[in-house]
Amino acid sequence: MTANPLLPVWFDIVWTLVLAVVVVSLVLALVQIARRRDLDAVARAAWVLVVIIAPIIGPVAWFAIGRRLPPPPSSVVDP
Repeated sequence: MTANPLLPVWFDIVWTLVLAVVVVSLVLALVQIARRRDLDAVARAAWVLVVIIAPIIGPVAWFAIGRRLPPPPSSVVDP
């Protein structure tokens, strides 16, 4: 395999690292969304769509906003 004469080697290394970070963050966000028991089906589906459709902004939004959302109030009333 020969090196591309138009692009320096560091360019390939940087983009490979950026791609790896994006893929890892996407997978981590999807796993955390799947493990959250307090999300209903609609909220879970919405978060999954946001993370998949916007693979850079979606996981960032989940880690910044989604993980900190308070659980919905319980419908069970304590006596």
